[in-house]
Amino acid sequence: MPTETFEFQVEARQLLQLMIHSVYSNKDVFLRELVSNASDALDKLRLEKLRDDSLDADVSDLHIEIDVDKEARTLTVRDNGIGMSYDEVGRLIGTIANSGTATFLKELREAKDAAGAEGLIGQFGVGFYSGFMVADEVTLVTRRAGESQGTRWTSRGEATYTLQTADDAPQGTSVTLHLKPADPENQLHDYTSPWQIREIVKRYSDFITWPIRMVPETGDGDGDSDTPAEPETLNSMKALWARSRDEVSDDEYHELYKHISHDWREPLETIRLQAEGTFEYQALLFVPSHAPHDLFTRDFKRGVQLYVKRVFIMDDCEALLPPYLRFVKGVVDAADLSLNVSREILQQDRHIRMMQRRLTKKVLSTVKEFMTKDRDRYGTFWREFGTVLKEGLVTDSENRDAILAASSFATTHSDDEPTTLAQYVERMKDGQEDIYYITGESRQSIQNSPHMEAFRDKGIEVLLLTDAVDEVWVDAVGEYEGKRLRSVAKGEIDLDAKGDEDADEEREKQAEEYAGLLGWMGEQLDEDIKEVRLSTRLTVSAACVVSDAHDLTPALENMYRAMGQEVPRTKRILELNPGHPLVKGLNQAYKEREDRTELAESVELLHTLAVLAEGGQSKDPARFVKLVADRLERTL
Repeated sequence: MPTETFEFQVEARQLLQLMIHSVYSNKDVFLRELVSNASDALDKLRLEKLRDDSLDADVSDLHIEIDVDKEARTLTVRDNGIGMSYDEVGRLIGTIANSGTATFLKELREAKDAAGAEGLIGQFGVGFYSGFMVADEVTLVTRRAGESQGTRWTSRGEATYTLQTADDAPQGTSVTLHLKPADPENQLHDYTSPWQIREIVKRYSDFITWPIRMVPETGDGDGDSDTPAEPETLNSMKALWARSRDEVSDDEYHELYKHISHDWREPLETIRLQAEGTFEYQALLFVPSHAPHDLFTRDFKRGVQLYVKRVFIMDDCEALLPPYLRFVKGVVDAADLSLNVSREILQQDRHIRMMQRRLTKKVLSTVKEFMTKDRDRYGTFWREFGTVLKEGLVTDSENRDAILAASSFATTHSDDEPTTLAQYVERMKDGQEDIYYITGESRQSIQNSPHMEAFRDKGIEVLLLTDAVDEVWVDAVGEYEGKRLRSVAKGEIDLDAKGDEDADEEREKQAEEYAGLLGWMGEQLDEDIKEVRLSTRLTVSAACVVSDAHDLTPALENMYRAMGQEVPRTKRILELNPGHPLVKGLNQAYKEREDRTELAESVELLHTLAVLAEGGQSKDPARFVKLVADRLERTL
């Protein structure tokens, strides 16, 4: 097949230019990335060979090789792993956009410092292209295990790249960097120096389970150029989780985390766990310091790496942690599982379920420790992962109490300090029986909601819940320590003291005074509401709309529809403030006028304004605008 030339997309060219004119302070990360990719390729080949013994692939000496040529100024990272087919090269290497380029570029521009920028390389899967930080040209040669024909990919990091077949390609992948000219003033970044290569591998990749070998240049052996020098193994290949705590430094743990997660920032916490007895396993888990960009996407890969007696089995083992802990990375090494265990078997295995329960409890207890011992770390965790953790309140009833204990919520009690439910209960007023909350899109919008007026006047604390999952978990949980979780925007609210005879008498008078208007308004708005009633929650606004106590909120209805579930439209309740001049005026007009056409328009406007006040939309914006314009015209 002749050589084919392809053009990079605009965003891909922008990304390559960023790499070439590197914004990264530490250019050593390119070698870390290439070694990490090679390690992944070896893992995948061994796993595929376990599953398919008929695969025509040599797995007798799986390794990574680094080859330096000082005269040609090239550095090659080679593996004999799974390799890629021609189509895979075009899809995975030729098209950077598959790695989320647009989002990468956006976050790169927003990175506040060099460390933050470097942390984005692996996270967005563009690590291969970091080679352009140190190379004028990159050549990749690969052959997929079991296939006879290889592929060569070449680019100078400009507008194009080339693809062609390579009949002589060995199994696996080699990436050759044609290094930029040497900088005499900066010998610390001489990537043709064996010393420099040793130092980078030892610092970043010592724990990798495959041997990383460096091929010495001819004549670098024992002085006899005719005797081939032995390749030097650069890494120890020791599994960190199998070593005692005092044998491993925090830096070594952090490098393992970066290798597993492709996130080059420090983790927030390292969690070690070792179980002995009838079922033995070791776990090394990491809580990241920031959420990955695709955490809430359907394609997000969750789960930890599974090993059996230090043999890699699976990259993203979903069965070991529940979905709401999908941000946790790490390694679990079990002693008593089969080497050819499948994902389907794992879902049913009682030992796996036992491990999941213990790992889950350990992560949750760690988060609780953040809350009680390190508020700064807890603040970071909750800002990055609080939304996803709250999913467990809906899906994991067994650990619901532990999740609640580790959760905090914005509150009217403080502008910047969140509260736990336990703290809320401690502050409840005498006679208060319920924990009140309100849901919405933002703190500002729900704090200014008409539903909050009576609570604000009486100084009653309200939780301010602004995540989409909040609409769901409050119903799933229902109560806390015998206190009902109650929305200020649902059902009837009565904040007056029980047995207040004056308040009861006043309500009876108002009910009689407004009975006619309420019934007539209910008829006028019958298509949109189920009832019009007087409100005890309003002190400033004329009206508000509320949901019945057991009805779905509009936000929850929209959420279900977005997921493809058909839900019937629920009529809501319109509440009127009997002390508001507008409502008094409507009542007077109702009693005095026989022609109520104009009054009906006023009622329509009042209902629409109440819907808009809580962030809803007019069902007929053009008509609403016309009615408002007509009213304004009459006032001039």
